[in-house]
This record gives sequence, structure tokens and C-alpha cells, in this order.
Amino acid sequence: MRAVVTGGAGFIGSHVVDALVARGDEVHVLDDLSRGKRENVPAEARVHEGDIRADTGRVFDEARPEICFHLAAQADVRVSVERPDFDADVNVVGTLQVLEAARPHGTKVVFSSTGGAIYGECDGPADEDHAREPLAPYGVSKLSGEEYLAAYNRLYGTSHVSLRFGNVYGPRQDPKGEAGVVAIFMNRLRDGGTPRIFGDGTQTRDYVYVGDVVAASLAAAEHRGGVVNVGTGVETSVLDLFERIQRVAGVTGKAEFAEARAGELQRSVLDPSRARAELGWEPQHSLDEGLAETWAWISST
Repeated sequence: MRAVVTGGAGFIGSHVVDALVARGDEVHVLDDLSRGKRENVPAEARVHEGDIRADTGRVFDEARPEICFHLAAQADVRVSVERPDFDADVNVVGTLQVLEAARPHGTKVVFSSTGGAIYGECDGPADEDHAREPLAPYGVSKLSGEEYLAAYNRLYGTSHVSLRFGNVYGPRQDPKGEAGVVAIFMNRLRDGGTPRIFGDGTQTRDYVYVGDVVAASLAAAEHRGGVVNVGTGVETSVLDLFERIQRVAGVTGKAEFAEARAGELQRSVLDPSRARAELGWEPQHSLDEGLAETWAWISST
């Protein structure tokens, strides 16, 4: 297939590119390289340096893609609170540019969305019909992107798919990113530093390995369209995560505790039943297996 991966030099996007190249697809990457790294992209893929808000049409006209994996985004919750206009410009206007660029070529779009930031507090695994109560502009902008995909599906008969990811972790994750707690903890342990836990550490998340997210993304290319959760259905506390990371790293240390951050969710976990039923997907990595692979990469960089 001919594919465009927006944000293809970034954490998740570069892994998607690797998988597409490995199966022999023609791959074009659109990335402004503000967070992504050119060295993340294999030589077989063509990199178009540009902004999804301005350059998507040009890249699509050249590549004529059959599929677009749309991963480029403003992904920092804190930035979305401080600069909601910028967040909306990238995540809403940028997604509209992708949808408009896709229309003349009949390109299917697989959109990377978010579960936790859209659902808000969970009292158990949230399915796709769970109340949508985002606490930050980031969740609102991602939800807006989903609604545009759904509207285009109704209006134009397309089959675009929105994937609501859990907390994705794995090799190449940016330790400076807000959601990259695994990378943050591991980098500090590798460098002899002290990881910081905000609040009491009992808050839980659904951690899903990047390789499993890639498999779900590729499977979504054949989906009829709609919204699908991509998570494990298992919630892990920050305290438990820290203990597991210490075990796989073979490093023992203490964390320092800091005041809980305003607006942080206490529980976030996704129900992956629809992904199993409609994508034939389920995660292949346990948390300990994924952490071990991640530590192997981080400890070697």
C-alpha cells in the first residue's frame, strides 16, 4: 500500500513506519521534526518535513496514499491548558487538513486519539460508550477530531477510524513528555537520579506497549470505521509501576513524592473488548515484558 504517516518521526509514528516498511509498503512521513527525530525513520521511507496545518495537501497530492496513519499532534496536557488555542489549532485544524487532503484521493484515515483524556475518571474499564468528560483542552481537541472523522464518515461514506489509546510506552518514548512516565522513571534510574511521584502514587493507568499499539493501528486499516479502544483492560498504580521498573532494571532506589497535580485523573483504564471483536486484536506483551524491552533500549542509549 501507499501510506502517509503524520508524526512518523515521533515515538509511536516511527514504530508504525517500521512496520509498514517491513511489509513492503511505500511510506511517506510528514513531520515538522519539532519533537520527532529524522534518525527514527528508516531509509526506505521518504521524509517530508512540514506542518500538518499547511503541508498535508501537498504531500498527499504527491504520495496519493491509500491509507494515512494520523499521529501528528500537540500531545502535552499542560501545554493544552496553558495554550488551548495552539492545542486546538494543531489537533483540530490539523486533523481537518488531513481529512480534506484525504478526500480527493479516497485515503482512509486512522486517527490516534486518547482514552484517558477523553473519558475522565473511570470507575472501571471504560468502553467506547462511556461518558466523555475530558478535564483538559487536550482531551477536548482529540474528541473534536474524532467527531470530525465521524461526520466525514456520514457525509462522504468514508470508513475513517479513531483509536483511543491507553498510556503508550516503549522504546523511543520522549522522557520530556508529560505522559511518558515509564521513560521518565527509567531515564532517571539509568542516570542515578531520583524519580518523582506526584500525589500518593495510588493513581492508576492502563499501560499498553507500543508494539501492540502498532498492531492495532495496522488492523484498523481494514476496519469499517468508528471508534475503538486500544488498551489492556488492566490498571496499574504508579507505585506498582515503579516497583516493576526497578525489578526489570535491576536497580533499587527510592522515589520522592511531590504534591498531586491539579486535574490529574485518579483512575484510567480501557475496555478493549471491541478491539478484540472487531479488529481481532489483543495485546501480546505483558507489562513486565514490555518494560523489559523498554529498559533494554533505554539502558543502551
